[in-house]
Amino acid sequence: MFSYVVRKLLYAVPVIWGVVTIVFILMAIVPGDPARLMMGQRGDPETLARIRADLGLDLPIHKQYVRFLKDLARGDLGVSYRNNEKVVDALMTRFGATLKLAFWAMILASILGILAGIISAVKQYSIFDYSAMFIAISGISAPVFWVGLLLLLIFAYTLHLIPGVGYVPGDWRYFILPVITLGVRPAALIARLTRSCMLEVMTQDYIRTARAKGLHERAVVMRHALKNALIPVVTIVGTEVADLLSGAVLTETIFAWPGVGRLAVEALVARDFPMIRGTVIFMAVIFLVANLIVDISYGFIDPRIRYD
Repeated sequence: MFSYVVRKLLYAVPVIWGVVTIVFILMAIVPGDPARLMMGQRGDPETLARIRADLGLDLPIHKQYVRFLKDLARGDLGVSYRNNEKVVDALMTRFGATLKLAFWAMILASILGILAGIISAVKQYSIFDYSAMFIAISGISAPVFWVGLLLLLIFAYTLHLIPGVGYVPGDWRYFILPVITLGVRPAALIARLTRSCMLEVMTQDYIRTARAKGLHERAVVMRHALKNALIPVVTIVGTEVADLLSGAVLTETIFAWPGVGRLAVEALVARDFPMIRGTVIFMAVIFLVANLIVDISYGFIDPRIRYD
């Protein structure tokens, strides 16, 4: 197990380097003068030249790249052009809100998706099966921004049952609409995948053997079928967790949620290049960590899987 984790971490190094390099090149070729963005149109040439020198923008592009890699190796992602805040500090401040939102959205999606998938597979071609799969297809097809705006319109502005936008730590009412909005699509994906995997597993010989031995149907489904059907489900759950943690850009923007996704949107609007680079690199690391956790979890779900 340890050697496998080490290998995966070593494989991640060139991936991170590739992401860092691409992001740096894109930010370097994007039109616009960061010094002019910081000072506005009132900046005099001497001040602009001094700011460019402080930021290292007067250096050749290859020296800027080497300087950027050295700073990154020290955990320094630069300073925001917009508010002179360290990018790392901004990411750590916003990540807590995004983590809470993604955690509860994934819990909701996993519970609803797995339960709906199991019941649909056990009661194949029933009214519940048709209804659940229709809702799942609708959830996959509906854009996130449409779901969020619809929930706001109904529950916040029409019925006045739930606060519309904003974030108040400790007040669960502000979590309801963003969590539902963010959890709709992964719940639909998990439901459809769980159903298809369960239907495939339920036709295997060992399931028929378990039933022939007189085991209760619940034991057959939960103890034998579900455990073997969870490998693909865990894969999609891990991928969706990475998607949620890496920003939930639309959801956070709609509900004015102070997370990493909204920070990325604000940075793009303000052309804050260090913040854009930082958020992209941060999202890439989140994806790699989530995939590593998913790979490791396979061995705990199915003991037949080895990492040697």
